[in-house]
Amino acid sequence: MPTINVRELKRLYDLDGPQRTCRRLAAALASGHLRPEEFSLRDLAEALVPEGREFVRLLNPRSKSGRLTLLEAQAVDTTAFANITGQVVYAKVLQAYQSEAFVVSRLVATIPTPFSGEKLPGVGRLGDMAEQVEEGQPYPTAGISEEYVETPATTKRGFIVPVTKEAVFFDRTNLVLQRAAEVGEFLGLNKEKRLIDVVIGAANTYRRNGKAYDTYLNAGPWVNDQANELVDWTDVEQAELLLRSIVDPSTGEPILVMPNALLVMPAKWHTARRIINATEIQVVDNTAGAVTQRTTSANPLAGSYAVYQSQLAKSRIVSQLGVPAAEADQYWFLGDFRRAFAYMENWPITVVQAPANSEAEFSQDIVARFKASERGAAAVLDPRYVVRNKNA
Repeated sequence: MPTINVRELKRLYDLDGPQRTCRRLAAALASGHLRPEEFSLRDLAEALVPEGREFVRLLNPRSKSGRLTLLEAQAVDTTAFANITGQVVYAKVLQAYQSEAFVVSRLVATIPTPFSGEKLPGVGRLGDMAEQVEEGQPYPTAGISEEYVETPATTKRGFIVPVTKEAVFFDRTNLVLQRAAEVGEFLGLNKEKRLIDVVIGAANTYRRNGKAYDTYLNAGPWVNDQANELVDWTDVEQAELLLRSIVDPSTGEPILVMPNALLVMPAKWHTARRIINATEIQVVDNTAGAVTQRTTSANPLAGSYAVYQSQLAKSRIVSQLGVPAAEADQYWFLGDFRRAFAYMENWPITVVQAPANSEAEFSQDIVARFKASERGAAAVLDPRYVVRNKNA
């Protein structure tokens, strides 16, 4: 495996300073020009810590010179080593946090917010109230009504990634990166589960004008839940028609929604792709068991929707909605997910390093520690922009 030229990195650090070097390193890691696996903890320590080779040698308790006093140990400046290692750890955490397996996290919008739960203000839509204005006459005044949607309180989640003296001395870079990847994966997995729960209707967080509603209703202010198994293009059409029959609660006018995505379970993945990607369709009219008419036309849905599948969504439908696995396979969703749902984010995935010469360094032989955390909440912004379909 190729490794980074740490001497060149040290020279860059001395010339450009820590902030500029870390920014350039972060950009290289984000673009893929550098990979976390190309770094060596031991090489970084030897190059970036003053008297680095001696520092690494002293990590071995069997070294005769290893009997440092506490005062001498505190004098070792590991700041540069922690700064660079922190960028490497962050890159690995972020890589796992943004895994391609977290489908719903990519489907919904992320809205930065400084609040833990808030009211998203808006105004009632006017509807078609345009009146003819005669020459010289004043324009009529259109009244507006205040509306708001409340989002749930945010929660913080995080882990600590330690770098022990053994990891540096024995150059267990892969072990540290594995821990960092696990941290990113678990944080991303937790976020994905919370988002899935609002998308499937297990967590009903929609509150409009102070009143709570279920996300999916088959009767009431809107209807966006129906029995509609996904078999061919007519089932997608049925979901489209249901979606477009939903009206604005303030005006009674149809909501202008342009659905752009299908979310299906793995059992319907190939069915959905066949429906969307077919080049043509055939409609056959059978009378008394005999074909009386066959019509061939272009696929009316060709390229209309992006199709996504989620095994995790199926498992959440089974565990959170109490649906048998065979029935969960039949669940599918159509709509504009970014307008229906959002992740209200106080801060994105963030990695912070502990100060040097901490108590953990002395009591637990931890050379550096990095805390990864994120804070946010999954929210329903407007359930009228998505339809849930199932077998029954």
